[in-house]
Amino acid sequence: MYKLFFRLVFRRMDPEQAHHLAFRWIRLTARVPVLRTFVAAVLAPRHKELRTEALGLRMHGPFGLAAGFDKNAVAIDGMSMLGFDHIEIGTVTGEPQPGNPKKRLFRLVADRALINRMGFNNEGSAAVAARLAARRPVFRTVVGVNIGKTKVVSEEAAAADYVKSAERLARHADYLVVNVSSPNTPGLRNLQATESLRPLLTAVREAADRGAEGRRVPLLVKIAPDLADEDVDAVADLAVELGLDGIIATNTTIAREGLGLKSDPALVKEAGGLSGAPVKERSLQVLRRLYARVGDRITLVGVGGVENAEDAWQRILAGATLVQGYSAFIYEGPFWARAIHKGLAARLRTSPYATLADAVGADVRKSA
Repeated sequence: MYKLFFRLVFRRMDPEQAHHLAFRWIRLTARVPVLRTFVAAVLAPRHKELRTEALGLRMHGPFGLAAGFDKNAVAIDGMSMLGFDHIEIGTVTGEPQPGNPKKRLFRLVADRALINRMGFNNEGSAAVAARLAARRPVFRTVVGVNIGKTKVVSEEAAAADYVKSAERLARHADYLVVNVSSPNTPGLRNLQATESLRPLLTAVREAADRGAEGRRVPLLVKIAPDLADEDVDAVADLAVELGLDGIIATNTTIAREGLGLKSDPALVKEAGGLSGAPVKERSLQVLRRLYARVGDRITLVGVGGVENAEDAWQRILAGATLVQGYSAFIYEGPFWARAIHKGLAARLRTSPYATLADAVGADVRKSA
């Protein structure tokens, strides 16, 4: 039914307008107690065998919503109602900003992909912190907060901008993510170089500790799939050196060639980050490389091209304790998380592993 609705309605709409419409429905449903209870019972069944501990947090399962869908923390309960085990909001910047000019979101339906150049459109860290402080959760959900650089802030002043967000948001976050990998903010990816990343992460760690007022908030960094292998290794080594809690692999890609694109050539040429099925293989490669480098010393989160339970299972075998998705949600609809949970539970039952934690990195260890 959803796929028919997508073909007849959503596909005819501007992608950003369709997003806002669907988002509004989710939020409205979550505000009605009877409706949200019914929807959660149908779409968010809990499989005990999928219970996951990561980053010092307990979750119903390993599958969460990646940053980008709920930028301003306005639908956390709604997305939990749909079955996501954790919700990562943002990207949130130090100051509010409108993002890039529209049109800035494009569907590549034949490739089950999206191109976006949203540009971190959000209300800013002060507004998001106030909303999180006032929130009265309906569902017990792990909430991550993804922070990025305000566009008008120079690279030299980037650390101060991240620090501002970390101080405001740390007390309200179950974990924090430093996003240095979006292709849609000029100069942002330059911060992935270790000589820039080391002082940035150090400053954010100190700011998060101040902001959380005595509670240690897990800190992760999100990297791009376009990093060279040696740079992936360098980030992995730096994360271990600094005592980071995790790495999220990966963000969107600026690559276009060699990805099997079949969509309208005019769309393929649009600037922005490509997500969805075409980034699947490279994201998996980066994840495998990270796990081979860091093992179980830090938590890895696999994201990028995750469409179904088999994709999620492959990420776990490649070293991911947690798995995230976003783009496929657009194409699969509200039953997506439910299908992934059901498929993961089935794969675990037929696998040689007693628990999901036993399966993390199993394929990489076998090939070592």
